[in-house]
Amino acid sequence: MTTAAAHASVPTMRERVVDVGVALTLELGWARVTMGTVAERVGVSRQTVYNEVGTKAGLAEAMILHELDRFLGVVTEAFDARPEHGPGDLVEAIRAAARGVLELAQDNRLLHAVVSATHGADTELLPLLTTHAESLLAAAKLVIGQRIAAYRLDLDEAHLEAAIDMVVRVVLSHVMQPSGPPGRTADDIAWIAARVLR
Repeated sequence: MTTAAAHASVPTMRERVVDVGVALTLELGWARVTMGTVAERVGVSRQTVYNEVGTKAGLAEAMILHELDRFLGVVTEAFDARPEHGPGDLVEAIRAAARGVLELAQDNRLLHAVVSATHGADTELLPLLTTHAESLLAAAKLVIGQRIAAYRLDLDEAHLEAAIDMVVRVVLSHVMQPSGPPGRTADDIAWIAARVLR
């Protein structure tokens, strides 16, 4: 292993703090996670934790965005696996991306912990995925918009933005509340996308 490769695998302090925040949330529940507990588990001062993520709300957002990066990685791989750029290829990329995201969501313990928290302070995390999800939606739409830019589509910019917004919101709603197996849901989303993009 080269020195550069070894260095790349060492998590940053922020990553360590976020990873511990996730682990503690799964272990104790979000309501019982404190910045002091995070600091103790990481092996640093509480001030160091505050310097990395700010308040507990900042830690929550960092945790959600960390998970979002994993989901967007799946989306990027699905689009990059399709070298052609016609409308039909885009529908297949959307199908693969939706399926990958929904499959990842099925096994995501943090997501399940957030969605299933229905009482007390644990509901503090839920708005980050729902009503206050602007940063999450913006990040997802940006990644998909960048990938779709390569496709030859007969859509003006306003309608393309509306189509991207629709796909992102539909996938997110199925992440939060699945209505069927990932493959079938991805097929349904692709069917809708095909009609919007034709």
